[in-house]
Amino acid sequence: MDRDIPYMLKGSFLKENTMKDLKDLILKFLSEAESDVSLTEIQEKLRVSQPSLNRRSLQRAVLELVKAGQISRHGAGPATKYRSSNPERKDEQDAIPLSAAAKRQLAYLALPLIKRTPVTYRDELLFKYVPNKDFYLSNEIRTQLHDMGRTGPDDRPAGTHLRDVLGRLLIDLSWASSKLEGNRYTLLDTKRLIEEGKLAEGTDRIEAVMILNHKAAIEMIAEEPDHVGIDRRTFLNLHALLADGLMRDEEAVGRLRRRPVDITGSVYTPTAVPQRIDDCFIRVLATAREISDPFEASFFLLVHIPYLQPFEDVNKRVSRLGSNIPLIKANLSPLSFIDMPEDLYLKGMQAFYETGKTDLIQDVYLAAYDRSCQRYAAISKSMVVPDAFRIAWRADLFDLVHRIVTEGIEPDDAALIALTPVHVPEGDRGAFVKMAMKEIEGLHEGNFMRYRLRAGQFQQWQDRTHADTGPSCPEA
Repeated sequence: MDRDIPYMLKGSFLKENTMKDLKDLILKFLSEAESDVSLTEIQEKLRVSQPSLNRRSLQRAVLELVKAGQISRHGAGPATKYRSSNPERKDEQDAIPLSAAAKRQLAYLALPLIKRTPVTYRDELLFKYVPNKDFYLSNEIRTQLHDMGRTGPDDRPAGTHLRDVLGRLLIDLSWASSKLEGNRYTLLDTKRLIEEGKLAEGTDRIEAVMILNHKAAIEMIAEEPDHVGIDRRTFLNLHALLADGLMRDEEAVGRLRRRPVDITGSVYTPTAVPQRIDDCFIRVLATAREISDPFEASFFLLVHIPYLQPFEDVNKRVSRLGSNIPLIKANLSPLSFIDMPEDLYLKGMQAFYETGKTDLIQDVYLAAYDRSCQRYAAISKSMVVPDAFRIAWRADLFDLVHRIVTEGIEPDDAALIALTPVHVPEGDRGAFVKMAMKEIEGLHEGNFMRYRLRAGQFQQWQDRTHADTGPSCPEA
């Protein structure tokens, strides 16, 4: 007998005990894998010693392992990958500090499904929660989060800090949130896709769509911070943007669920009653709106949206972006989910589904937010110090540029002097006119929207002022 090839691989997989043997091999391979692996990668690994391995048998074995909770499945379609559910994996245990209660939840989730108690949606977790009286996050944790996330004076307009770090957040959050769904794009691939429109080699278009959907959803929050809220319209539109082109039933995009769903590898079954889904969805948002502390509101949304599963799919993605809204409105550093330990995040959510306890997902939230704050603090320190004069007269400068463009005024010194607001002090008028001219000269297709200009208005201005060279904004 060849000692390098297990005996069971010498025979037929049709023997009575070979399915168990195959499962053992899969579990061994996944427990040793340093990252998530696809079905094809599992097959290629096992075929080293068994070239005739039947893919259908492999699919069956993997499916049974998922149903038993021994391995977990992440992503969808071609991006689906698998990982071991063993809580003793070094990367999982050592990723972040875990409380004793969080470790107990991991131990519970390591039990086979047959030994865990089946549960359904418990609306008492929602309806018995009293905003500003009950808290998932302790006062100590909330204080720590505020210390980490503070970015400046509290009286700045909503979204000020977000706009400062938006370029980086678009890439980080789009990549990290997609990665939690099994997306294979690297951070660099994501940067190239967002900034240059380049698809990554060896990936599927559905993965690019997922990332670009995140970008669109983040931009919606960033561009309209005063009109985006913890309300039905915002969250339905978040779902519509994140799910665009990714759901089999296009009618389900941006709409609440009307059919049952299952949670793979869990004993939790979400409610299937449409009216109950609608009522609880409204209650989740209303409760979160009443919570004064932005971190408690953020965490509440992060756990309760996926717990309810109000949409047929894309629920966790909606919760991850939605959980940033309270932080953005308070000008706190955003939560990008970058470097978040994936296994612990998914198991933390599963622990809440099955036990109603948040110890594990709290530890993950705190560690992930700490990491995000470190990243954006570094970005903020590298930014150029803003011009104090421009900040003081920013609104008036933008209004002046808007009038120049929309009214077709020739931007010479005389016109700018005449348009200078009367409340600008005499001693500042010269500097104001000089800066206004600089703003006009620097106007281009990449920045005209900050002056409240529409594409058509900018295009007409370009046509008038650059008729000899032709229009420079072909997408107007």
